Amino acid sequence: MLKPRPTATREQVRLDGLWRFSAGDAFDAGTTLEAAVPASYNDLFTDPAIRDHVGWVWYQRAVRVPRGWDRDRILVRVEAATHEGRVYVGDTLAGSHVGGYTPFDVDVTDLVRAGGEFTLTIGVNNQLTGTTIPPGTITVDQAGRKRQQYQHDFYNYAGLHRSVWLHSVPSLHVTDVTVVTALDGTVTYDVATSEPAAVAVAILDASGTVVATGADGVATIEDPTLWRPGAGYLYTLRASIDGHDVYEQPFGVRTVAVRGLEFLINGEPFRFTGFGKHEDTAVRGKGHDDAYLVHDFQLLDWIGANSFRTSHYPYAEEVMDFADRHGIVVIDETAAVGLNLAVVSGLTGAPPRPTFSPETFGDETRAAHAQAITELIARDKNHPSVVMWSLTNEPASNEDGAREYFEPLVELARDLDPTRPLTYSAVMFATAANDRIADLFDVLSINRYYGWYVATGDLATAEQYLEADLRGWLQRFGKPIMMSEYGADTQAGLHSVWDTPWTEEYQSAFLAMHHRVFDRIEGFVGEHVWNFADFQTSHGIHRVDGNKKGVFTRDRRPKAAAHELRRRWSKATP
Repeated sequence: MLKPRPTATREQVRLDGLWRFSAGDAFDAGTTLEAAVPASYNDLFTDPAIRDHVGWVWYQRAVRVPRGWDRDRILVRVEAATHEGRVYVGDTLAGSHVGGYTPFDVDVTDLVRAGGEFTLTIGVNNQLTGTTIPPGTITVDQAGRKRQQYQHDFYNYAGLHRSVWLHSVPSLHVTDVTVVTALDGTVTYDVATSEPAAVAVAILDASGTVVATGADGVATIEDPTLWRPGAGYLYTLRASIDGHDVYEQPFGVRTVAVRGLEFLINGEPFRFTGFGKHEDTAVRGKGHDDAYLVHDFQLLDWIGANSFRTSHYPYAEEVMDFADRHGIVVIDETAAVGLNLAVVSGLTGAPPRPTFSPETFGDETRAAHAQAITELIARDKNHPSVVMWSLTNEPASNEDGAREYFEPLVELARDLDPTRPLTYSAVMFATAANDRIADLFDVLSINRYYGWYVATGDLATAEQYLEADLRGWLQRFGKPIMMSEYGADTQAGLHSVWDTPWTEEYQSAFLAMHHRVFDRIEGFVGEHVWNFADFQTSHGIHRVDGNKKGVFTRDRRPKAAAHELRRRWSKATP
């Protein structure tokens, strides 16, 4: 899905700001509440009934259509309605979408008029079930209140997390652009249109100078400047339908590949240094904030990180655009987190159930997962910063049915984008001996917490466990391996002269132990610490005000481990 961009033929009106707000089965016309867009609604209000609400909430505002749009198609774009959205013009349902982290457009041309005003209402449903991605369970307590359970370890923030737009496109317009590059400057492209039409293509460099023109889906840039980690040079593909439409798609000239035990960017070995992150800040929840975007990337640069994973859902498009411009490498992940009922059993003591079955996660769940993969790749396929797709986090890849569930999804991802490697992050229960799906993927991404959940406070034993574990994966599968998660909860300001969990010293020693092991492993291609910053989680006595594994606090103050990582990573080269 093309991102709305202002061109000579397209215009946008950003609808961010304060909207009227209510929670319930329908919009309450008498409400006096107002909610910020973009933002999660959960932490905006002091009423716990809103914070803990399960079901639909409603946003409403008046919108005026610009006068000059009388010949155009008029669309409402919702960049994220978590986890389901409905768009109404007046009392008319104009469109809907399921999936909380990818955008959708609703054509409202026949319901509005240029120069006129209309009432726009957007419903957002936060419910997670066995057939949503991510999954969850709804129960009803004795008082008749809905309760939401879910398997992921971050708070189920909901609402309009990203911008809402009113935008225009000509009746005859470009509907999609796909760009694939080679290091010699060959640009292979495909431009789709709303109806058959001749399309002219030009390639512009960063200064806006035309450096190539296209013919039959190919253009060649002489002596191209490559997009590299740390140096995000961008070109623009300008697609024009004469007299009708112009669309401009930024891209970078770069390649990615896996060769033996190496991960290659532009044919050169690359080692990932960075984090799993979250879209999570105080008050805003998962609401996108440009100030935090800039500051977070400044902290990545300060600490020497060259990459991050979008754990555990696609991030805002502004994040991806920023990574493109600044040369930060991204592992782009779907929202398929929680496909593991053994974790639920371990936390609750409930009898174990098979994760993959018609009664648990079966064909309907896989269809929702396929939609999530399709929409992620459609949105982010042209971002040079994205070097790998992560199809899921910590699934029950050791259980019966895992291969039958995932093999069609891997085939789908490869069909949609044969240019990027695939990965997933393996949970602690999945070992080299029992994992059923690792051979389907290109890079082994391992989540492990030796020294925290296993061998707690005993780093010597943890070091032995970790090295044996990683060597086992390499021996069986012979693929590049990276740590996609490793970390220890740490209370900022807590100190000890001993290896005491929760202290800043322990977090630093914990990371140092892992790094000793990583440096002894052949074929090791990356380290992503869990987590960049502390983040909010669901209610539970094992979490005190959220997950504290960040090397920065939730308000982005460095713990001692941040300085240790800076000393290590500032010596690393992309």
